[in-house]
Amino acid sequence: MKTADRLEHIQEYYFSKKLREVRGLMAQGRPIINMGIGSPDLKPSKVVVNAIKKALEEDGAHQYQSYQGLPELRESIAEFYTANFGVSLNSNTEVLPLMGSKEGILHISMAFLNEGDQVLIPNPGYPTYTSVTNLVGAVPVYYDLLEENNWFPNLELIQQQNLSKVKLMWVCYPHMPTGAIASNAQLKELVKFAKKNNILLVNDNPYSFVLNEKPKSILSVDGAKDCALELNSLSKTFNIAGWRVGMVLGSSDHLEAVLKVKSNMDSGMFYGIQKGAIAALKSSKQWFKDLNKEYASRRQLIFQLAEKLNCTYDENAVGMFVWAKLPINVSSAEEFIDTILYNKDIFITPGTIFGSNGKGFVRFSLCVTEEKIKEAIKRLE
Repeated sequence: MKTADRLEHIQEYYFSKKLREVRGLMAQGRPIINMGIGSPDLKPSKVVVNAIKKALEEDGAHQYQSYQGLPELRESIAEFYTANFGVSLNSNTEVLPLMGSKEGILHISMAFLNEGDQVLIPNPGYPTYTSVTNLVGAVPVYYDLLEENNWFPNLELIQQQNLSKVKLMWVCYPHMPTGAIASNAQLKELVKFAKKNNILLVNDNPYSFVLNEKPKSILSVDGAKDCALELNSLSKTFNIAGWRVGMVLGSSDHLEAVLKVKSNMDSGMFYGIQKGAIAALKSSKQWFKDLNKEYASRRQLIFQLAEKLNCTYDENAVGMFVWAKLPINVSSAEEFIDTILYNKDIFITPGTIFGSNGKGFVRFSLCVTEEKIKEAIKRLE
């Protein structure tokens, strides 16, 4: 049976292939320290875990749930956004829970893109933007993010292109993989650009609280709901990546279109997970302080590790990763990380998997215990 033509433009996700290779080495007894992926190793709070346990015994807990999630979950999301981003949302019409924000990338693309439509995608950026664009038959159009511009797009340069077929633009601030943040003024520039060109702007915002003292939302910009959606996730913020809890936020018209897709793709989020998510969203400020204290400590050690490899980095970057520039004499990030993997049993991510502008960079994850980071440092001495 011949596969669909759309798969000709899709490759297996890099981490799917590379982690299979890493697991193979571990099966051989190799003591691999995996610094490649951003899967939180810290536990969620006991309050959150207890909330999901308690929910298991409630009436109707194991039945199908609403495609739009529990009203209490939507209300908690809206309250969370008001408290942390200063954004007012109607919980009935402007909040749509998702089974992880990653599914939202597909749902949004299916809701708004026709075959042949163009999509502005950051380079470097999350590879899923490209793969989903190809899956729905749209055309990726990459825009450069460069170190000298602090990984923010040159909107004037993009404006000089023919944008008549561009329907959607992906942005991600705090940025993955570089950890760059956007100022309020820059967020306003993005909204202005999207309105001028009749483009749906989507900010992917899952790293908003990790080592970031001033979380921002694109929806805080006046008039942003007219042209923008925001994806967010509880995965990194509350250490529940495997639970798959995210949300998309924006105008009722936009979310109604997304819901048409979503309601044909799943049968609602498990009740217990929703109750756990509600508890997480009600976490105190102390939760974030404690979480970031741990990540700050790990990051200092990762900085030492990067220096052992003669890499440079931006101390002011935020998020769950350290984006590091390779020494000038290193020509291939892939060869560099493979050498470390096979000679030192340490796995880190080559920047090139995020786009051509990732050439010359590597990414370290902070989802590794201090003990393991210290061990990695020793292996390089």
